[in-house]
Amino acid sequence: MASMSVDSLALGRTSPAGALTPVHDAAKAHGWWRSAVIYQIYPRSFRDLNGDGVGDLAGITRELPELAKLGVDAIWLSPFYRSPQRDAGYDVSDYCQVDPLFGSLADFDAMLAEANRLNLRVIADLVPNHCSSDHVAFQAALAAAPGGPERDMFIFRDGRGPEGAEPPNNWQSHFGGPAWTRITEPGGRPGQWYLHLFDSSQPDFNWDNPEVHAEFERVLRFWLDRGISGFRVDVAHALVKAPGLPDWGGRADGNSAPGFPGREAPMFGQAALHDVYRRWREILEEYGPGRILCAEANVDPLPRLAKWVMPDQMHQAFNFPFLHAGLDLPKLRAVITDSLTALDAVGAPSTWVLSNHDVVRHASRFGYDGPGPRDGDGISPLDPQPDAELGRRRAAAATLFMLGLPGGAYLYQGEELGLPDGVDIPAGLRADPTFTRTCGERIGRDGCRVPLPWRAAEPNSGFGSGTGPWLPQPDCWPELARDAQEADPASHLTLYRNALALRRKHALGQGSLAWAEDYCTGSSLAYLNGDTLVILNLGSGPLELPAGDVLLRTSGAIGTDPLGSGEAIWLAIG
Repeated sequence: MASMSVDSLALGRTSPAGALTPVHDAAKAHGWWRSAVIYQIYPRSFRDLNGDGVGDLAGITRELPELAKLGVDAIWLSPFYRSPQRDAGYDVSDYCQVDPLFGSLADFDAMLAEANRLNLRVIADLVPNHCSSDHVAFQAALAAAPGGPERDMFIFRDGRGPEGAEPPNNWQSHFGGPAWTRITEPGGRPGQWYLHLFDSSQPDFNWDNPEVHAEFERVLRFWLDRGISGFRVDVAHALVKAPGLPDWGGRADGNSAPGFPGREAPMFGQAALHDVYRRWREILEEYGPGRILCAEANVDPLPRLAKWVMPDQMHQAFNFPFLHAGLDLPKLRAVITDSLTALDAVGAPSTWVLSNHDVVRHASRFGYDGPGPRDGDGISPLDPQPDAELGRRRAAAATLFMLGLPGGAYLYQGEELGLPDGVDIPAGLRADPTFTRTCGERIGRDGCRVPLPWRAAEPNSGFGSGTGPWLPQPDCWPELARDAQEADPASHLTLYRNALALRRKHALGQGSLAWAEDYCTGSSLAYLNGDTLVILNLGSGPLELPAGDVLLRTSGAIGTDPLGSGEAIWLAIG
């Protein structure tokens, strides 16, 4: 079958899919990341090989063949650096050491060698906005006098009001409460305040200081020298703050709110950031083609996000508007159109993602017909509970719809098993700072971080054979374990494997996109990518299908029988 580009369709060529609205032409630029499927590993919950209840690098190495069999192109490791683990490793005390909880540098090298053997690239999470309060540089700052070079590595300020007793400004932490903490000076008197956009144990670096730039360039080279393929940059939009640190009346996360557009947030998206990433891009290119930077940059609108992926800066940026669009079909269509249009304008690929370590898994999110949990929070036993069967069916359909899109895609560990969020987690075991800083008012993100089930009949569903997992596993874990789904042709795991194989075979990641208007009905959404027609039906009834060869459908049905509610399909048409 000859592939039909958006350009040819725009010139009036007819299609078996009916009326088409072209959006994006097939990619001509090269680069593995432009169409890659990257699998996020949250190390403490992936696989525990030493039996201490926490996942480790050796466990990752042991199970990498399973990820190669799944069909992904690369893995992204959430932080594994030395850390007191007050925020699951996003509080780094040494950027060039592996935390003993996860193993050693030798274990990392062994994991990287196994990944190379399996043709899996490895991307590391980099956390440059803040470090742990245990970091040697911050401890030196606490011991130093105000105004000294040690404190200039961070953002220390005198307080406002009588005797400096009020924080320097009104900024709020993402985890709840003020974004400032006052220290006690070495002499014992109340002293300056330091900024932490997250937990008080995570002081923000001062990126106005060249010494901070030099330190992170050293860190980049350390890991690039070991052979990794790049970095996912945590809160990449937050490093530089507006001069003077002005008050802000908008949302703490910097997203737009009435009267407070996100582009004006003084703690996010400052212009000087682009110079930082231009320099980092230069460093990566010294190591040859194929090393990438991916920005976790939660900025809006999408044309503003595109500035992060100009040809001399980042290679990718996470597409949060897509993740937050959920199953709102008009919003989903608008986000996909706007993403491809904005990123095409700068020659960058889009990325697509449905779950990660910061949001409720989409198998749970999509189990609600009404409002579900708020962003950044999980589901408590006291909350309305999702419909598990509905959520898994919709999650499978949403995933198939996503994997047909041109560009890169990110998968979060366990979503290929259709895992829901863990709900029954005792307060004493919850580890997310959001829970503790809000005294339980916000349940936090532990539910999406529950250790994975690998083998149904083994202790802890195969996560580890020793101490119980650091978070309790739901009762349904054995039936969702990888080996239980392995041979089931109707399983979530089989769907993912088939989808990834067909995505590669039909080059969908490098493909085109045109909306198939006859199937964009308000309760369904469809697009043509090359010769592949992708349809998602969220209506209450079945949807008649055009003629074509069924490549894959989430129900496992054969032929072009009507598409059921909550089902998606890939059809080869010609």
